[in-house]
Amino acid sequence: MDAEQIGHVRRFNRTVTERVGVLHDHYLGRDRPIGEARLIWEIGEQGLDVRRLRERLELDSGYVSRLLRSLEADGLVTVEPQPHDRRVRSVRLTEAGRAERALLDSRSDELAGSLLEPLNAVQRARLVAAMTEVDRLLTAATVTLTVIDPNHPDAQHCLRSYFTELQERFETGFDPARSLLPDAGELQPPHGLFLIARLHGDPVGCAGLKLPPGAPAEIKRMWVAPQARRLGLGRRFLTELEARAAEHGRDVLRLDTNKALSAAIGLYHSCGFEEVAAFNGEPYADHWFEKHITAAS
Repeated sequence: MDAEQIGHVRRFNRTVTERVGVLHDHYLGRDRPIGEARLIWEIGEQGLDVRRLRERLELDSGYVSRLLRSLEADGLVTVEPQPHDRRVRSVRLTEAGRAERALLDSRSDELAGSLLEPLNAVQRARLVAAMTEVDRLLTAATVTLTVIDPNHPDAQHCLRSYFTELQERFETGFDPARSLLPDAGELQPPHGLFLIARLHGDPVGCAGLKLPPGAPAEIKRMWVAPQARRLGLGRRFLTELEARAAEHGRDVLRLDTNKALSAAIGLYHSCGFEEVAAFNGEPYADHWFEKHITAAS
């Protein structure tokens, strides 16, 4: 990795931590550090289960427990087991906690305004645009890709969401029973694999890879949730699946798609896929693509 780039990132981190006041124990002028303040904000009006809170903030369970004990001692939150499963704990804001959250919101607005106020209109626009881009890229960097069983609840959630979107976007609608859907066994080792993308613990995308013996590898059921688009996840899926196919000795990677999915078609072209003659009888396909890759020895 480029040393100069590393230096720029570190300098950016130092500037941000100084300007937003996270170095102080009394964040935003309150009697608590930023960790406790962030938990209050993240818990929100509806409350949250503690496990989800840890996943959302990617924090150690012991650290979260200590923060919650402090907030509970101050009368700002309550932590209780859920009735249906006492192993799962939920945290909610008390009335005092909701008032504290409202005050933190107000002071956060003031802090944001203090960052913009010294700048002229052009500079403000540039700063906000740069912050938006940084936020997008940092969010993209937090997405994880994991190989899971296609029968896993997260995989099934993604597939249901994918089929619902196809039903809305295809001129003819979409009926999974008519499509050449691979069964779960075709997307499990050694016949294939299924990738799931997660953002803050939530499933936000999926992609399958078929590895039929003596035939090209084939990408199936690649989908990205609307809230995770523009994070480069589609390209990341293609790169990962290409590497996995090469690892299994394949030198050709195939996929098919519908004409309604214009963004996907553009992505395939930009990633080196070329249109070829139909290689299957998929009733919902209008375009078939192929890419020659370098098989691992």
